[in-house]
Amino acid sequence: MSADRPLSRARRNVAVLVCAQAILGAQMPVNFIIGGLAGQILAPNPCIATLPISMIVLGSAMTARPLARLMQTHGRQTGFLLAVLAGGMGAAVSAAGLWLGSFWLFMAGSLLTGVYMSAQGFFRFAATDTAPAEFEARAISWVMAGGLASALIGPMLVRLTTDLTAVPFLASYIAVIGLNLLGPFLFAFLDIPKPAPVPEGADQGRPLGQILRDPRILVAMICGMVSYALMNLVMTSTPLAVVGCGFAPENAADIVSAHVLAMFAPSFFTGHLISRFGASRIVAAGLVILAFAGAVALSGVQLSHFFGALILLGLGWNFGFIGATAMLTRAHSPVERGRVQGINDLVVFSGVFLASLSSGRLMNCLGGDPQTGWNAVNLAMLPFLVLAGGALIWLALRPLPSGART
Repeated sequence: MSADRPLSRARRNVAVLVCAQAILGAQMPVNFIIGGLAGQILAPNPCIATLPISMIVLGSAMTARPLARLMQTHGRQTGFLLAVLAGGMGAAVSAAGLWLGSFWLFMAGSLLTGVYMSAQGFFRFAATDTAPAEFEARAISWVMAGGLASALIGPMLVRLTTDLTAVPFLASYIAVIGLNLLGPFLFAFLDIPKPAPVPEGADQGRPLGQILRDPRILVAMICGMVSYALMNLVMTSTPLAVVGCGFAPENAADIVSAHVLAMFAPSFFTGHLISRFGASRIVAAGLVILAFAGAVALSGVQLSHFFGALILLGLGWNFGFIGATAMLTRAHSPVERGRVQGINDLVVFSGVFLASLSSGRLMNCLGGDPQTGWNAVNLAMLPFLVLAGGALIWLALRPLPSGART
């Protein structure tokens, strides 16, 4: 019976984190659907219409390491509660920016929202804190599957709230404040003990420089960053491209909804695939699917092309990002967890920030029409896919350390 207790605790924590991913995570589709559209209304220059989305990602990158250190010292609950506070404040400041017509205030709210986004990224790591080794990949996968509900809730909130007020999208941000108020009730059920302090003179793990020279960690970070950055690069421009090609904002919401469903629905079996075939093979499959997404996007600008490209984009992200996360969790010791996870998410979200920053410029300022900009966005995927694919091949050609798992 005692052997079942760790698994029972792990399953309880996974259930809480799945609910958090589903309910609290719904604010991220809301922010990504309307961030660029609201930015286009407020921005003094169309080239910076997607800058608010970039600020969300910048806030996430800036706070990844401090949040990781906070959770390593004070526990996951403390970090997650701080994050929902920041998410609620970010939505309130963004709403104020819309009400006052201030682009720069709207961007300040987006930066605060990034603190929540950073913490949501740690849900997948928290799922493994109390999990037996054989349950880790499935725990990560199930928590990511919680995003399936957020893919339905977020776009539904956009449809229900977009026109409720005279100021477009104002009610959407008020709804996001309400979502964050549910955070303390959810995290009250989380049962993850605070990490024990490392005794004086005990093994502190490898220095950061040595950690970053570990090929398994380095390649996992590259593949995670490329998978997430390319997904964000294309998704950020999608509402602008859809509306720019003559379709309605509701069509953009439907396409983003289908995309987010594709991001998370495969999570029900991604963990099983990783356990069976190895994380690196699943990452490789994800990169191939991302390449197909770009090819479909370049083949036309009908609704069917947008739907097909964004569904493939979500599936490729799922395999690439969850696979890279599984690679990372297998490449460090428990005492190194806070440092490795913090630097990983700093690298990942720095790449995502640069991608989202580039997305608006490629979409709105390269060429004279939306289709030219959309093509430029998708062509920009190629060199990064080559980088991640090359890194995987390099790792595969190296001998694995004794006892290491792929």
